[in-house]
Amino acid sequence: MDFARQQRDPTRHLIGIGFVILIHLLVVYALVTGLARRAVEVIKKPLTATIVEEIKAPPPPPPPPKKIEIPKVPPPPQQPYVPPPDLPVPTISQQPVISAVTPTPPPEPPVIAPPVVAPPPPPAPPKPAVRKGIVPISRVSPEYPREARRKNIDSGRVIARLNIDEKGNVTDVKIVEANPARVFDRAVIDALLQWKFQADGEKYVGEIEVEFKLTD
Repeated sequence: MDFARQQRDPTRHLIGIGFVILIHLLVVYALVTGLARRAVEVIKKPLTATIVEEIKAPPPPPPPPKKIEIPKVPPPPQQPYVPPPDLPVPTISQQPVISAVTPTPPPEPPVIAPPVVAPPPPPAPPKPAVRKGIVPISRVSPEYPREARRKNIDSGRVIARLNIDEKGNVTDVKIVEANPARVFDRAVIDALLQWKFQADGEKYVGEIEVEFKLTD
């Protein structure tokens, strides 16, 4: 019965209608003045999240190293001092010593040996006045004389000396010995004048022996 009475009370009914109207007016005002739009923009703004890292406390320092105590070595025990025994001091008789001083002879001056001079080479032996056994480089054999054939002389020997110039040419012939005499002389002279010897650079005299033998 109380609820029905409240519904019928006109004063309370009017107050409720007025409250509803007031709310509507506030909403319209907000729309007109833009308060609603500002509220929407504030809602639309992005939210920034800041992550705060946790600051950790530094680790405690390591404990200091333990000191190793080195045991002290006790010093060696001191030996009691023992005085040395008294020894008799020997007596030394001091007598004057006479030393003979031998004077040092002065050094001898160095001996300078004279320079060794090589002896001159021995002189060349003199060449013989007459060279024997000379050998020609070009020769002509003497002819057997007709007189020796006519007299039936079948052999002979002639020794002649030749004058030879610097170029080895025979310039003169002299008969030193002939057997038989004056049989083969001319033939020997004519042949030896055509002989040629090795040039010696100087003139000299040579000796030649020529033998004749008649053969059939």
